[in-house]
Amino acid sequence: MDSFELNKVAGAALGALLFAVGSGFVAELIYHPKPAGAAGYALPEPQAKAAGAAPEVKAEPLPIRLASASADKGQSAAKKCASCHSFDKGGPNKVGPHLWGVVDRQKAHESGFEYSAALKEKGGTWTYDELDHFLTNPKGYVAGTKMAFAGIASPTERADVIAYLRTLSDSPAPLPAAEKKAEAKPADVKPADAKPAEAKPADAVKPAGTPPTPPAPKQGE
Repeated sequence: MDSFELNKVAGAALGALLFAVGSGFVAELIYHPKPAGAAGYALPEPQAKAAGAAPEVKAEPLPIRLASASADKGQSAAKKCASCHSFDKGGPNKVGPHLWGVVDRQKAHESGFEYSAALKEKGGTWTYDELDHFLTNPKGYVAGTKMAFAGIASPTERADVIAYLRTLSDSPAPLPAAEKKAEAKPADVKPADAKPAEAKPADAVKPAGTPPTPPAPKQGE
């Protein structure tokens, strides 16, 4: 390729470069991009996240809950336990011991059932209060128990179940007395010692005196 051909190629490349640069410059002159303006409407601000979960409602004392508990509702709720426990008098032990007469029964003392060492060590009897704590969180209350049940979170449902377990006896244990909240008595108002001052009658207005009779004029005056 001679020098003439090389010049033609170089000129074509230079011309293409100049054309590209010039096209961009001309396009920038024709089209003026405008900066983005404000939105036509105000965007809602994101809501602040809650600081934390709502605090749990403190349960009423067990005696108060048992006073209004429903054994019928407790029987329905206890159906979830029927696969592991028997509720009938003289019923067999299953995965767990039978529950007839469980209220006030000694813990880990039912013959024919192998209890966990943790429950044996716990000792005591199944009082209403003990049942309430155990049914809330079995593994939390007796670490090492064989019971795989997660527990009953609702205080009302626990009271219903315990009320039903109470009926599983020939002589149901008496319910614990529910202490009534003392009602505030109004403060005794003592009568004022001082008697109200008696109003004194206004002084009687004395009538104006009769003006003196002028003396009779003398004769000749």
